[in-house]
Amino acid sequence: MRLSRPFFQLPVLFEAARLQAEVAALPAEAWAPHPDRVPGNSATRLISAGGGETDGVHGQMLPTRWLADMPYLRQVLAGFGVVWSRSRLMRLAPGAGVPEHADINYHWHTRVRLHIPVITWPQVRFHCDGQSVHMAAGEAWIFDNWRRHHVENGASAERIHLVADTTGTAAFWRFACGQAPPRDQWRTVAWDPGADPRLLTESDQRSPVMPAAEVQLLVDDLCAELAVAVDTPEAQARAARFSMLLESFVQDWRQLCALHGVGGRARADFLRLAGAVREAARPLADGLVMRTNNVGALLVLEKRVLQHLIADEAAP
Repeated sequence: MRLSRPFFQLPVLFEAARLQAEVAALPAEAWAPHPDRVPGNSATRLISAGGGETDGVHGQMLPTRWLADMPYLRQVLAGFGVVWSRSRLMRLAPGAGVPEHADINYHWHTRVRLHIPVITWPQVRFHCDGQSVHMAAGEAWIFDNWRRHHVENGASAERIHLVADTTGTAAFWRFACGQAPPRDQWRTVAWDPGADPRLLTESDQRSPVMPAAEVQLLVDDLCAELAVAVDTPEAQARAARFSMLLESFVQDWRQLCALHGVGGRARADFLRLAGAVREAARPLADGLVMRTNNVGALLVLEKRVLQHLIADEAAP
């Protein structure tokens, strides 16, 4: 989700020692390699599709067996009053890092990632769009993951953050991005041994066919960010043709939705249209990038729009 600046620190604190004790109690089997096999990166799934050992972002999100044994961490998550999507503990080995990237996938168009450091050190730095912060244990942060960002663990010990994805309520966004009071007035959320709050988790958000209004929203957002890597008349002409192609695509998609609805009927017709725009976009997209993060426009079109137009029939 795009934010007005790279980082926001939320005006709330948590009991780091209690979080650390719950994390220390996890067995070795709770930790799984990073889904992209990034060296030195591993994670414990806390909320996942079906509550299983998966990193997918589609399906009914449920607490995992690991979260069931972490009562304070459940209280921390429940206290925000939001609906949670995929959430994990993310671990960085000593000297490891997360390579620079921007999160352009469909999942991130409307979601933000909350970071609550559990085990960290001053040498751990989070970089986003030219700015750098150290997130201290027990704090809460969000950042603009559409911008390019990376993480460095320069310490000789591991770093562990709670990372949790949400679209956020209006109250959450006022709290996260509003005018914060002085730090000495921030509330510390204390461990309550008698509390067992119910977590709100996302249902399966997939539709058999993406509605035309959402396609329009995604395409308009992409076109508003469109830029040329090298400003030449030829590149500007291709950018204009790329935008016109996507405008025509939305019009044709809307017609198919009007004819067939979005329940999955005539799936082949929708797939044919998506394939056609993919092929037509390839020769136009060379040198076209997103203004904010310099990611290629064709990659964004593929990852944020085309891959998600039709739900996978084989998915659970």
